[in-house]
Amino acid sequence: MYAGLCVARCFADRLSLCSVKCPCHGLRARIEVVPDNAKGLIRTAPGPTSTQARLPEFIRNCPHATTIWWLLLLPHHRDPLAAPTLLKMIKGRIFQNIRVYWLAFIVYWGIVLFGYDTGIGGGVVSETYFKTHFGLLNPDGSTNTAKANAVSSNVVSVLQAGAFFGALGSAPLSAAIGRKWSLLIFSIIFSVGAILQTVAGGSRGLGYIYGGRVVAGIGIGAISAVAPAFVSECSPKEVRGRITGLFQIMVAVGVMISYFINLGVSIHVKSGFGVWRIPFGFQLVPAGIMAFGLLTVKESPRWLASKDRIDEALANISYLRRLPPDDERVRYELAEIEAAISEEREARRDLGLKEAFLAKAMERAELGELLCPSNFPIGYQGVSNSLLASGIYGIVKVVSTSLFVFFLFDTLGRKRSLFISAMGMGILFFIIGALLKEFPPDTKASSPAPASKAMAAMLYIYVCFYSMGWGPLPWVYVADIFPTRTRHYGLSVASASQWLFNFVLAKITPTLITDLGYKIFLMFAAINIGGMAIFALLIPETKGRSLEEMDIIFGSVQADKRNANIEKQERVFDSHAVDETTSEKSEDKNV
Repeated sequence: MYAGLCVARCFADRLSLCSVKCPCHGLRARIEVVPDNAKGLIRTAPGPTSTQARLPEFIRNCPHATTIWWLLLLPHHRDPLAAPTLLKMIKGRIFQNIRVYWLAFIVYWGIVLFGYDTGIGGGVVSETYFKTHFGLLNPDGSTNTAKANAVSSNVVSVLQAGAFFGALGSAPLSAAIGRKWSLLIFSIIFSVGAILQTVAGGSRGLGYIYGGRVVAGIGIGAISAVAPAFVSECSPKEVRGRITGLFQIMVAVGVMISYFINLGVSIHVKSGFGVWRIPFGFQLVPAGIMAFGLLTVKESPRWLASKDRIDEALANISYLRRLPPDDERVRYELAEIEAAISEEREARRDLGLKEAFLAKAMERAELGELLCPSNFPIGYQGVSNSLLASGIYGIVKVVSTSLFVFFLFDTLGRKRSLFISAMGMGILFFIIGALLKEFPPDTKASSPAPASKAMAAMLYIYVCFYSMGWGPLPWVYVADIFPTRTRHYGLSVASASQWLFNFVLAKITPTLITDLGYKIFLMFAAINIGGMAIFALLIPETKGRSLEEMDIIFGSVQADKRNANIEKQERVFDSHAVDETTSEKSEDKNV
């Protein structure tokens, strides 16, 4: 046969899917005649012509004794060089996982709220009519800077405070009723907060906005903790990073939408309650899409398995993978999940939240609590030109994040991407700090100086580096590393820590900028450069590994024991299948 599009994985002599040992990640293939079920390894190698350069070749006698399962079989009369194009293979991979992409698309509308609510507050407070209506002007008509800054800070920070408590409180409900239904409840909670913000005005003062922001924050915080776990648990390992990484794309989309809605309101709505009711009311659109869309998706098969609802877990894996329930790949995935859950139950007897704080779990939690000084500036935007610049910044962020997630995420890997991202951001922060020191901006100048333009350019380059590491990867990595029984607790703690840091940064950033000036960027540079050492020494690579394999990576279980438990579970499934077949035959005879 002709071989192409390798999707094999090293399982000794087992015949099963693979992406770990194939550098092409199943996207490119050099067509070559190989024996059926041949053992070997795929590696990249230069071809005889430039058009064949860096195509994988089949290496026999691989020491890993990998059994290669060839998905694409071409007839002998076909030209071996007429391999499927990269684009066709990507389309095939997306179509195969279309139901998982749909699930992520629906769930991550809640993450659009994350970005939208983070970016909307500062622009609303900056509007003149808002200041007039809520008493933020002096008697002479000028802005009362102290009051305006306090309200702007409060609008941003109370949301983050609510999100902190929402993230912490999300785990028990997610563990009890599942990811799908808990997200539906959290979207309803958020909608209540959005309504409170929208109806503010007249006799309903700032208290409605503050209260609504707190309630909405509780919903957003809970969604930010549960959504990555839900998507990660439903995604196949070959593209889990790409699908889970949609999280950051949707955050960037939400921030971008908030910028342009603020800009549109500042241009077209000069007065009236619409100045804040339009931006705050728009929150109900993503919340509604998510709430109704959740009715079309399946529950996490890993959560179902943890509740001993094995038949439902098998059915959902089959549905999500678009494969029959008796397919070997579906059976193996369920056996792997069951083996991991049984090991967790054997080691930890119903410890719940306490289990997330044990030594092995804390090792994973500490890796998940990553801090990047990128979210704090977006809450303090003004109007007019600054909003337009922020909108362009948002577009750059969406495009750069999308390019990385779809084309580089599962190629570079988590560890390397974080390292490169931290290095790039550290260098850029250092350059910005140096430019600020040597060429401080002249506020009285009629046009920006060249140094100011250079610093603005550095910020656009910065967001590109941020988008390939610190933006999407912390959420993906944290969703990767926790075991099923504690994933909701681990993500709850990690998400809460992120919101806590954002809250602190929102309160102290104006003071830091005033007191430290250019030194704050040098401080950020040092944080990022220090992060490079952490990534190099402490963070293991999780690319291409199943969620259950994280226990092996972090030393919670030995590989031999895991393989033995998987085989045990498969024998149980096989015996059940035989019993069902025998029962059906006996029923047919009786009929």
